[in-house]
Amino acid sequence: MARTIAIGDIHGCADEFEQLLNTLELTKDDRVIQVGDLINRGPDSHRVLELARHYKIEAILGNHEHRLLMSHDQNDMSILKDYDFDTLDQLTKEDWTYIQGLGKSIYDEAHSTLFVHGGFIPHLPWKEQTLEVITTIQVLDENGNAAKRSDCPNGTPWADSWQGPEFVIYGHTPRPKILSRSHSIGIDTGCVYGGHLTAYIVEEKAIVQVQAHKTYAYSSRLPNPV
Repeated sequence: MARTIAIGDIHGCADEFEQLLNTLELTKDDRVIQVGDLINRGPDSHRVLELARHYKIEAILGNHEHRLLMSHDQNDMSILKDYDFDTLDQLTKEDWTYIQGLGKSIYDEAHSTLFVHGGFIPHLPWKEQTLEVITTIQVLDENGNAAKRSDCPNGTPWADSWQGPEFVIYGHTPRPKILSRSHSIGIDTGCVYGGHLTAYIVEEKAIVQVQAHKTYAYSSRLPNPV
């Protein structure tokens, strides 16, 4: 049976990405959707993109890809982070073409499922929300507005208030374990921070994970390693 498979944030962890793809034993009928942040922080963003092209993976813009594209389009290097420059040194013409083709989100009507990088503001129509919001939202502030955890440490996860009807699969907010709610699942389990790279099989509601081979980066909001 054909499967619909979501994969969480990879962040340049090419070895773990390849191991997960092998573990999944993909067939030609499977559809694989990656929820953004293929690049940055980890050791080999180029090979991650190469694998994504080879396996014909559908990916979504994460905030890391979005920032590189904005810098490129606006010819503005000032918005880049230190690790962006390492990635820029790796990217080929084919890599840029792939990144430039990434969409905002994917809606799978057959499963009434939305794939997005960060998430959505629960009380607004999801189709009308900006790329900035859906690639960066982690929590809601006291007024119900989109915020990052770093800017609003007392905010509540947006997924706690999301009531569908669409089921949302997202990444962006790294946690030691998946965050499962009735109408959503967060599958960024911090591979680049020494955690796991996670895949979610929609039809089976099954989780497949591989352990990070090492800790490539560190986060003040996660255990060390995850």
